Order: sequence, then structure tokens, then C-alpha cells
Amino acid sequence: MIVTTEHVDIPSARSRMRTFVAAPATAGLYPGILFYSDIFQLTGPMLRSCVRLAGHGFVVAAPEIYHRTEPPGSAIPFDDAGRTRGMENSAKTSVADFDADCRVALDYLATHPAVAPGNVGAAGFCIGGHLAFRAALQPDVKATVCFYGTGIHNGKLGKDADAGSLQRTGEIRGQLLLVWGTLDAHIPAEGRVKVEETLRAGGRKFSHRLYPAEHAFMRDEGPRYDPEATDLAFGEMVRFYREAFHART
Repeated sequence: MIVTTEHVDIPSARSRMRTFVAAPATAGLYPGILFYSDIFQLTGPMLRSCVRLAGHGFVVAAPEIYHRTEPPGSAIPFDDAGRTRGMENSAKTSVADFDADCRVALDYLATHPAVAPGNVGAAGFCIGGHLAFRAALQPDVKATVCFYGTGIHNGKLGKDADAGSLQRTGEIRGQLLLVWGTLDAHIPAEGRVKVEETLRAGGRKFSHRLYPAEHAFMRDEGPRYDPEATDLAFGEMVRFYREAFHART
């Protein structure tokens, strides 16, 4: 599908949340996906991922997760200074603020003229994978994909020592797809197992995919990018969403 793109400023607490929106150019009603970036915000790789997903028939909204601490339009460089900057921004943002932004973004999607009523999901990379997991706690989120979500297993997110995300898995009503890299030094194997065992014990509906890849293997810039694993994981996401939303339409 051909895709249209725009930036919108969504009113949020104390600031406006700059959000990249990609949608099919063909008129119609499509599922809406809240797509979270990694700590570097809306970089080239993230924007390309949004456009790619939209081209499969989705309205994709990607917010600037640090709109409280960064000027609008700030894409953080992929270098050591940028990583430090991204982590510092995270440390200044509470889980309550992340959750409030999630609700605002979901409400935006729900009122988007091209989004089919009742068909809203979430996705995210790295810290965004954890934010997507928390989006799944919202009652209207039907399907969520977490790409190597950091901190889910130990609760680390933003300025909070423990976000308590795993303890709230009983609130998840939709389906989950967890995507991991077996070579990911940020998420140990025991962390992956803890997340999956908690979901299983709670009777949540989820699936997982493992790839022999490093953390951030889907970021198409830098030495960790794995094109084959990226294509496979992306295809799994599209297939997962189509099955999840088709079952509800």
C-alpha cells in the first residue's frame, strides 16, 4: 500500500506530544497501532518501521516518549552521548507519566477517522517494548507486540525503581507477541523465562519468537542490525495483528 505521513501534536499534561502518524493512502478503516520507539525517539529507523507497518494496512502513531524533557522533533543520535542522553531522559520520566501519555495516544487513535472502531493495538522496541507491554494493560488494547522489551522482567522503567508491570498481567485482556534476541545482553534468558512464566501462570494469551540476534537487531543502522531476523520478526508482527484483529471484526 502507498502510505501518507504527518506529524501531529497531541495535547498531553504540561506539554504537547509530537507524534508521527503513518496511514494507508487508500480510504478505509484499519486497525490503529500505538508504536513506541527505543530511547533514541523518532529516528530514521523508527520512522521507516512505522511506514513499513502502515503499508500493510495499519494506522500507526509513534509518539515522542520524552516530550516532557526534549524539544519537539528531537531525534537522539546513535552514539555514546546519545545513549546517555536517552537514559537520562528516561530517568526523569515517571511510570505514571508514561501511562498517561499512553492513554492520550490511544484516545487519539480511537478517534482517528481511518481507525476501525474497537481495533487498537500497541508495539514497541527496547524501552518501547516495555511501554507497549504496559499499553496492553489498557482495556481497549486488543493485540500487542513487544520487541526485546527491557525492564519487563525486573520492573525497571523510567524514574521508578519498580514499575510493577509483571504484577499487573491479570489486567491484560488482549493478545501478546513477545520477540526476543537470544544474544541480547540486556535481557537474560532467565528474564525472558520469568516474563513468559508469569503470563502463562496468569492464563494470558501470548506467543513468543526467538531469533539468534542481538539487542536492537531490528534497527537498520549500526552493527547489530540483522536484516533476515528483522524480516522474519516483522512478518510475524503483521501476521499476528491480522489474525488478532480479524477475529474481532
